[in-house]
Amino acid sequence: MATKTLPCSEAQLHEIIANYPTPFHLYDEKAIRANARRLKKAFAWNEGFRNFFAVKAAPNPYLMRILQEEGFGADCSSLPELLLSEKVGIEGEGIMFTSNDTPAEEFVKAVEMGANVNLDDISHIDFLEKSCGKLPELVCFRYNPGPLKGGNAIIGKPEEAKYGFTREQLFEGYATLKAKGVKRFGLHTMVASNELNPQYFIDTAKLLFDLLVEIKEKVGITVEFVNLGGGIGIPYRPEQDGVDLEAVGEGIRVAYEEQILGNGLPPMKIYLECGRCITGPYGYLVSTVRHLKHTYRDYVGMDACMANLMRPALYGSYHHITVVGKTDKPLDHVYDVTGSLCENNDKFAIARELPEIVPGDILVFHDAGAHGHAMGFNYNGKLRSAELLLREDGSVVEIRRAETIDDLFATLDFNGLETFK
Repeated sequence: MATKTLPCSEAQLHEIIANYPTPFHLYDEKAIRANARRLKKAFAWNEGFRNFFAVKAAPNPYLMRILQEEGFGADCSSLPELLLSEKVGIEGEGIMFTSNDTPAEEFVKAVEMGANVNLDDISHIDFLEKSCGKLPELVCFRYNPGPLKGGNAIIGKPEEAKYGFTREQLFEGYATLKAKGVKRFGLHTMVASNELNPQYFIDTAKLLFDLLVEIKEKVGITVEFVNLGGGIGIPYRPEQDGVDLEAVGEGIRVAYEEQILGNGLPPMKIYLECGRCITGPYGYLVSTVRHLKHTYRDYVGMDACMANLMRPALYGSYHHITVVGKTDKPLDHVYDVTGSLCENNDKFAIARELPEIVPGDILVFHDAGAHGHAMGFNYNGKLRSAELLLREDGSVVEIRRAETIDDLFATLDFNGLETFK
């Protein structure tokens, strides 16, 4: 039977729980570092290769520092993400700033930091210039290939997505940059999320490499980097296979040599902005069973809710569940695993086959290391949980404390009630 394993022994997990009340997110530093090195090795053939970790996946400075030490940059889409990167010490061209409907102050900050500014729309060329007084030295465009490239269930069809330039706008945009004196250029696309087919990424690279040749011929500019985006998925289900990163790297290398070098273009840097596949498999939501409810179905009520892990409610996503201490028990009960939010879709699993569960059992939700804690919210007055880091030496440190009611009420002025009429 396919299964998933915990990042530590059950005994150590109980020790952690004794010091840190559930629910909490736990990240495995050793596994994250090994995974980062694997991705870098798969693209070591490209001298300028860099992965810009998608900060939105896990916006915690401790995780960002680990990945900075492994040579990763930061993919940012907002001012707070830029500021997080700055506090970690990631600056300059170590940042890829890709946003949409961007306010002027965010462009200004990105340019001040020397970030790679990746524009989402052709109208943003003038907006960026007006906001900053002049265009930065390097400008990148986000390309939306429309029906030329299929998307997937999470990100949707490219032609229906709000992101990016059309093909025609790309050529017009680069010509405009050239006329305005910009000398350095980048190209970016991101058309899928959580994709498991390795050929998808190779085909995306081929599409962009052909486009780069045409841009050189028609506009007379050389693009110095191509950002192939992220989107590399993870096997949320135990029976699924993960993406063969080595095969992806090799397939893109072959296409690069044929289409870029083979057409006389100078060497260019290959960038990625993977987040999910870096930290996702190595983060876990740990929660305690509060109640059992038996009505039209059998319900397991947790001390966590969708404020701690929204993906199942938002996307209908599968997250594997380990019932600690019962991995050798038969899966002879069927439960809906729920949280306490006053919303009926507050469910981690529906009709899931699990061993018999009783109040006090510990459930671990796997693959919660990306878009897990980061998507938390305070609806119903729910408080976001702590984040813990399992260090390489086996020790555990708290890298984000749990929210308190005082945190929740911090933006309210209760004193004003005395004079409010």
